Amino acid sequence: MRYLTILSLALLIACTPDTKKEETESTPLTKVQLTTTKGEIVMQLYNETPLHRDNFIKIVEDGVLDSVLFHRVIENFMIQGGDTNSKAAQPGDTLGNGDLPYTVPAEFASNLFHKKGVLAAARGNHPDRVSSSTQFYIVQGKVFNDSLLNQAETRINGWLAEYYVKHDSAYSADLDSLMQALETEDWPTASRINQRFRRLGEDYENFERYEIPAEHREVYKTLGGTPHLDQNYTVFGEVVSGLAVVDSIAAVQTNDLDRPKEDVRILRAVIQKE
Repeated sequence: MRYLTILSLALLIACTPDTKKEETESTPLTKVQLTTTKGEIVMQLYNETPLHRDNFIKIVEDGVLDSVLFHRVIENFMIQGGDTNSKAAQPGDTLGNGDLPYTVPAEFASNLFHKKGVLAAARGNHPDRVSSSTQFYIVQGKVFNDSLLNQAETRINGWLAEYYVKHDSAYSADLDSLMQALETEDWPTASRINQRFRRLGEDYENFERYEIPAEHREVYKTLGGTPHLDQNYTVFGEVVSGLAVVDSIAAVQTNDLDRPKEDVRILRAVIQKE
């Protein structure tokens, strides 16, 4: 069953917002070094997303990411890796479905967004926007102007509308049917129900619409990124060294499924010691 969820009792115990803020600010940032066939990338993990941080530390320490490929690469968008099936993949194999048998609950923070170089979690179309246990992407992105950012904002709110309509009590029976289809891996039924939710979301207004903050807009207009993913995919870290390596991976030739024609591999992932 693919939709088990990490449960961390320590993180679920109630605590005050001030306590959480103090813990976030006082905890040193963990750094992860990826040694790839294109060079080294060093990333720091955000404390604002502790479930993703702790999960990423665990899979790095367990060697899960050693030898995986960057199996999906789209220039001016992102590079994606972490498919556990990619370690022994042959040329032409279709990748993207490998991970460990659990998911990580979504974590969204208002100050975290898809600027160039951020580390974020890949996910399927689960109603709760849960993240893959192992698959991640690093944003390359591009520079946006205000007009394109307005279009991205529309896409963000389209996805948010779909999320909120799925959790509207008026459609609980549809959500139950969707969850059952996902549990039994009845993909045609899941697709049909998701299409219904998508249509409902087009006219749904019972949620607070998201506006890209002015400070985020300035970053998108200078450094660049992929703004349409904000508040829908969990951002949990950023590259602090090796952005040129990210660019070089994003520039490789790919096939029709966005897999690099020549394998780009993570040789080893380690927690960087201070």
